[in-house]
Amino acid sequence: MKSHGRKSIRATLKPSSLMDETPELAGVWQARIVTLFPGAFPGVLGESLTGRAMQDGLWQLHTHDLREHGLTKHRNVDDTPAGGGAGMVLRADVVGPAIAEAQSHARGRWPILYMSPRGRRFDQAMARDLARCDGVTMLCGRFEGVDERVLEAFGITEVSLGDFVMTGGELAAQAMIDATVRLLPGVLGNAESAVDESHSAGLLEHPQYTKPADWQGRAIPEVLMSGNHAKIAEWRREMSEKITAERRPDLWAQHKDGKGDK
Repeated sequence: MKSHGRKSIRATLKPSSLMDETPELAGVWQARIVTLFPGAFPGVLGESLTGRAMQDGLWQLHTHDLREHGLTKHRNVDDTPAGGGAGMVLRADVVGPAIAEAQSHARGRWPILYMSPRGRRFDQAMARDLARCDGVTMLCGRFEGVDERVLEAFGITEVSLGDFVMTGGELAAQAMIDATVRLLPGVLGNAESAVDESHSAGLLEHPQYTKPADWQGRAIPEVLMSGNHAKIAEWRREMSEKITAERRPDLWAQHKDGKGDK
């Protein structure tokens, strides 16, 4: 497991206080969020497994307030779209410096993602890949989006949580971070949990049961009570395949293609 808990000392032109900011830890996976709403974080990421892992120094979260890079005394961050149209667009000369500030902390493999409905669909494979990185910077858009020149200049990858539109990227960023952090070494108490769950093998997860053995006339399947681990594994595999074929034919088609290739 990666080492954690050591403060990293970096030279910076911006004064900081250890009382106001979380000290940066060396060798720890980090998420840096560029947002107009830093108060939205950590949000749900501060709870349960991800929250405990953060407290234990297994990962870190840092926010970068776009408003701090705003222009004029009003800290303006947006302007009307070039060529006309409704809404407002986040300015390149505001977002650019904010991204540069966040990336001044980057090391190793450290992608920059922009939460965007036109981006590549986020999935478990991407979560696994992000967990293998040293960190990630996420740009949370607002209004009609971000000046395209920023995305080009920094080689930013657009990522979508799904085929729908949200008011901003903060919730999407939290969902992606949650999916990634739980895959970091030491976060899940049982490493097998990450292997057996939905999507890990390209299939949806089999049904789960626990006590009582009978509830309102519904009994736990006998095979799960048999103690025959080979039979149990076979049943779980069959159920995963059945559920995937019924509920996600797209995943089932990919799974069958993969087995054929092998």
